[in-house]
Amino acid sequence: MAKSKQKGNHKSDKKKHIAKTWKTKRRTKDLDQIHSDMKPETAAKLLHQDVDYDVTGCAQHYCLHCARYFVDMRSLKEHFKSKVHKRRLKQLREEPYTQAEAERAAGMGSYIPPKKVEVKTQPIEEDMD
Repeated sequence: MAKSKQKGNHKSDKKKHIAKTWKTKRRTKDLDQIHSDMKPETAAKLLHQDVDYDVTGCAQHYCLHCARYFVDMRSLKEHFKSKVHKRRLKQLREEPYTQAEAERAAGMGSYIPPKKVEVKTQPIEEDMD
């Protein structure tokens, strides 16, 4: 009796980690990164980017708070009215977590509750090109 040739087992191994791939592909910036982007000098660079044809909307319509590009000004305005954007603004009201706060939580000092930060939707600049 001859040894049989092994058929293609383990074909599904390549598909096991596909959920993680999709999850990390659509991952947005963390809140502390967005807080650093909201500083005036960084915000000005992000809102007035050069034309980039690889990015949605040629990188001309960007939501600073959600770290997201939009196709045109109309979709950006609709996004500002959406629940997703308002929820993100609410998340950004709390000051970002710091190392000092982590040490206080571990018992190396007295607890001070996080401060609230005033966050408003970015101003819309309509260009008539």
